[in-house]
Amino acid sequence: MSNPTVILGGSGFIGTHMCGNIEPGGFRILDKQKSKTFPDETEIVDILDKERLIQKLQGTQCVVNLAAEHQDNVTPVSLYHKVNVEGAQVLCDACVANGVSKIVFTSSVAVYGLNKVNPDESHPTDPFNHYGESKLAAEEVYINWQKADPENRSLVIVRPTVVFGEKNRGNVYSLLKQIASKRFFRIGKGDNKKSMAYVGNVSAFLLHAVQNADFGCQIYNYVDSPDLTMNELVSLCEKELKVRISKVRVPVILAQMGGLGFDLISKISGKKFAVSRVRVTKFCATTQFNASKAHTSDFNPPYTLEEGLIKTLNSEFR
Repeated sequence: MSNPTVILGGSGFIGTHMCGNIEPGGFRILDKQKSKTFPDETEIVDILDKERLIQKLQGTQCVVNLAAEHQDNVTPVSLYHKVNVEGAQVLCDACVANGVSKIVFTSSVAVYGLNKVNPDESHPTDPFNHYGESKLAAEEVYINWQKADPENRSLVIVRPTVVFGEKNRGNVYSLLKQIASKRFFRIGKGDNKKSMAYVGNVSAFLLHAVQNADFGCQIYNYVDSPDLTMNELVSLCEKELKVRISKVRVPVILAQMGGLGFDLISKISGKKFAVSRVRVTKFCATTQFNASKAHTSDFNPPYTLEEGLIKTLNSEFR
């Protein structure tokens, strides 16, 4: 392929799955770390290194940006802005220098905030943490890049919900691991709905955006339906893994106090823990988003949500 797609941050979880669906020679990975799956296609580049980025974007017309600071406990918090927002500006400058015509940017549903009523792409944004704020600010950087030459530049912003899948070690993995080991504690009533997205579908949608986006700016939420309540998710996992979880429920206020306790210990000791106030708050919140625009854009996800969960459970915990 004469103009391979550049996957910035392609050594990571989503990028590895995405590259696995692109024909050999059709992509190059730029990342701070060498890809374990595609080492020969990887070049070491920091998104903040403008000169090197300008050099390495030569010969491409499309860049997919997956590079981000995204974990809940990043310190200092200024890293969210530095990497996600300043990095976006550096990337746009490098794209201008090379005449790149298309950017696909993975943002996040975190731009909407918590406990909103099934927001679609037109819903007002209201991020509740530094990560969401930085993703929203980065979107503006990319939108300004596209608006500067709207006849010749294409921008697709994809806002995925929480993404899970094989070999991921994020929040969903921690939750599934707790269920599998029968160390899971039910918090609150468990009727809050949680939008989720399987990595096989998210990576396929990003590739669909690369191959099909016309000039202009498009924004898509990405969620796999149906939205499960916490109780339904736990029941599915119990059935597949053949385990039984205690029916005892911890009141939300006690769980939040426990999270604050871990935050305090973390601040004093410098250690990071799986439990925090932010994670308890997110766990108990309704995080439900409308992705009908993505699913009516002639995109057909390769897997159902249940198939993705079963594949993940079998891969990680059997």
